[in-house]
Amino acid sequence: MPVKLNGATSGSVTIDVPAVAGTNTLTLPAVTDTLVGLAATQTLTNKTIQGGAITSATAQASTSGTSIDFTSIPSWVKRITVMFSGVSVSGTSNLLVQIGAGSITSSGYTGYVARQASTSNAYIAYSSGFLILETTAAAYTYIGHLTITLINSNTWVCSGIATAASNNFNNHTTAGSVALGGTLDRVRFTTVGGTDTFDAGTINIMYE
Repeated sequence: MPVKLNGATSGSVTIDVPAVAGTNTLTLPAVTDTLVGLAATQTLTNKTIQGGAITSATAQASTSGTSIDFTSIPSWVKRITVMFSGVSVSGTSNLLVQIGAGSITSSGYTGYVARQASTSNAYIAYSSGFLILETTAAAYTYIGHLTITLINSNTWVCSGIATAASNNFNNHTTAGSVALGGTLDRVRFTTVGGTDTFDAGTINIMYE
């Protein structure tokens, strides 16, 4: 039943609730404050909205190993940006980003990466991950970023750009998609085949 509160001078405020099934509990904070209204014009301060802020993971040095994983990504995440700077590998395997739900997904990706160079252009398709580069040289270092966005259910799409910092006029663009079997919780930065080792650079992700 509604509760009516009379004002100190005139008028009144009625507190009412709709019909509910079972027992519902509303917990008020133990502070002197003003409640937030659905239609009221108010300025909110000291609030944290889940999924409303960009979270940066801890940057990882890509100076050893064959892959770098970022795990425990929250279930509410809708967009992830993979960033890399000065990354180099020991061989000629192309750089690759894979995502997963519970484990890394290494197949089912659809997309292309294209290279624009001063002497020639080329492109290749990929299926084992989001391919960042069309061709790689052990002597080069690479910089760029890849944005991965949830389009619906557990299907993710990507777009990105990278360049060889030590090789002018050698830019790579990529776009693709993959459907996961569950909610994304991890990202892996590796190479095609996963055998070449990292020997320089830094890799990090941001998510929101």
